[in-house]
Amino acid sequence: MTDSTALEPEDRKIVTLARAARARNGVPEGAAVRDDNGRTYVAGTVALPSLRLSALRTAVAMAVASGATSLEAAAVVGEASSLSDDDLAAVRDLGGAATPVFVAGTDGSVVTVVTAG
Repeated sequence: MTDSTALEPEDRKIVTLARAARARNGVPEGAAVRDDNGRTYVAGTVALPSLRLSALRTAVAMAVASGATSLEAAAVVGEASSLSDDDLAAVRDLGGAATPVFVAGTDGSVVTVVTAG
């Protein structure tokens, strides 16, 4: 595990925002992404009968819908220690293959950092 306090402040911020989204909404995952202008987009898992999206895909969709053209970083907080191919593809589509994704446990401790590629 990675000590979250060792992260850059802006990276620690998106992990904290993702954790807060998960807790506030009572959902399995929280996610946050930061665009190339430093704006952040925060989301939780969407689980409706007619629509299912992971927190990360929801955050990416919110960024795109708000006019973001690139991502600098992403973070996901939940119980899983890895991400689906679809989640990574969404980050890659907007941010490119080298975009870092911080994967953290429910306590906010970063378990791993992967790239979208």
